[in-house]
Amino acid sequence: MTFIIIGKNIDVTPGLKEAVEHKLGKLERYFTPDTEIHVTLSVQKGRQKIEVTIPVKGDIIRSEQVSSDMYVSIDLVEEVIERQLRKYKNKLIERHQEGGNFKQEFYETEDMIPEEDEVKIVRTKRFGIKPMYPEDACVQMDLLGHDFFVFCNAETDEVNVVYRRKNGSFGLIEPEFN
Repeated sequence: MTFIIIGKNIDVTPGLKEAVEHKLGKLERYFTPDTEIHVTLSVQKGRQKIEVTIPVKGDIIRSEQVSSDMYVSIDLVEEVIERQLRKYKNKLIERHQEGGNFKQEFYETEDMIPEEDEVKIVRTKRFGIKPMYPEDACVQMDLLGHDFFVFCNAETDEVNVVYRRKNGSFGLIEPEFN
């Protein structure tokens, strides 16, 4: 595994780098040697945040954790990534798919997730979709009181999502086909 560690408003000290590589290095048993793990460490108003992104064959395993101590954030993110990997493993096994960046041992271990952690869709919602501009979709989202809104982008004719960010601004998600 290759670690790509960057810092925003923080110097990535050898101690921090070692802590990240040690904690996330435990995941090495799951991945092939050419897997890249992108880690961003940042500090904002006393909040110590770590973001970890691991691209795996058509999917992304990602976690973001915040605490008052960077080492605690590192511990938290490792636990969440490991839990996501177990869920992802079950999904791959159920669909009989090839896992791309995963070693064969990843499939052979017996740590299946208990039934209560499985993803279960409990409601399906259908709605009419008409082309609109992203700004109009943000207004519609506000009117509905939602944190996100799915719409057909009038400029691109593709399905997009607008969402409210933590700081109150808006974000736009556009599809990118590989």
